[in-house]
Amino acid sequence: MRLDGKVVLITGAGSGIGAASARYMADLGASVTLTGIPAQGVEDVAAEITSAGGKALAVTVDVTDDSQVKAAVERTAEVFGRLDVVVANAGIQRHNTDVNLFEMEEEEWEQTQDVNLRGVFRTCKHGLAQMIKQGDGGSIVIISSITAIIGRTPNVSYMTAKTGLLGLNRHIAVHYGGKGIRSNAICPGSLERTPDWDDFPDPHGRSEMMLAATPLGRLGTPQDIAPWVAFLASDAAGFATGGTYVVDGGITIT
Repeated sequence: MRLDGKVVLITGAGSGIGAASARYMADLGASVTLTGIPAQGVEDVAAEITSAGGKALAVTVDVTDDSQVKAAVERTAEVFGRLDVVVANAGIQRHNTDVNLFEMEEEEWEQTQDVNLRGVFRTCKHGLAQMIKQGDGGSIVIISSITAIIGRTPNVSYMTAKTGLLGLNRHIAVHYGGKGIRSNAICPGSLERTPDWDDFPDPHGRSEMMLAATPLGRLGTPQDIAPWVAFLASDAAGFATGGTYVVDGGITIT
């Protein structure tokens, strides 16, 4: 499996799954645009990739701003000549405040929806526009979550947004397959350390609970997810579209 000649745009690429996927795909020969906030994160990862001989571009993007997402796609096409793959990864999880639906303020609900659902909509929208303009297909990989298929999390806006991504994924697969564009979703399980680790009320307690529920006996890492992103983006997965791929150490089967 190689990605030579592929141009990839990844949101939320300054840390976690986004950064690991950028490194992995660059190692496989892809040219990678890393987008996200804060700027330092994507700039550092891009510099790491280029220093290792890869091709990378860092663009500061807040996915709640449609104009910034569109500009990142345009910049990618300007620098690398095209866009073949979009990895819609950017997300937030507000552990302390995204709870208790019966008393939640609409503003709290909307903050998560604006990043996790509408941010992916904006990313896919502008990525699709570029792929359709090129006329020779492409691939979208959407990072959802196991919370989209189980109801365990108390973070109700997060869970609802991640569930919505599975519907968006199927829509793209059905309606754009005729243009050679594939779309697939990944549902990662619990990771050892997430970018929002410090926001957990009890991060160590959470890790112990999730570890006990995971049949493989360990929590995941961003490096466990990156090969799945790369595979689904690659020509090796050329007949896969509309799928939901659970990569969780078995936690959802317990």
